[in-house]
Amino acid sequence: MVNTTILTDLPARLLGQVNADPDTSQLPGGQVLQNLTDGVMGWALILALVALLASSAAWALGANSQNHHYTTAGKRGVMVSGLAALLIGAAPAIINFFFNSGTGVS
Repeated sequence: MVNTTILTDLPARLLGQVNADPDTSQLPGGQVLQNLTDGVMGWALILALVALLASSAAWALGANSQNHHYTTAGKRGVMVSGLAALLIGAAPAIINFFFNSGTGVS
């Protein structure tokens, strides 16, 4: 008969215990990467705003000129730019949620 505790604990015994604690201050350039991330998020929000404005204009022009193609493209652009802004704003929370979920796995 084979002892199952030996088999289930075998990977932990072979690899040892590994621990990770993410900290951007531990490496040189951590603050630079944080500033770069903040800047990219700012530019992405500005681009989402420009897309929202352009899509709103296309929607309005299409609706007023009875052009269904422009109206549909404008509506789609408004939705996409709104969802993009939502994802940009929620990105840190989404990443932290999955990171915290992953740290609970043992």
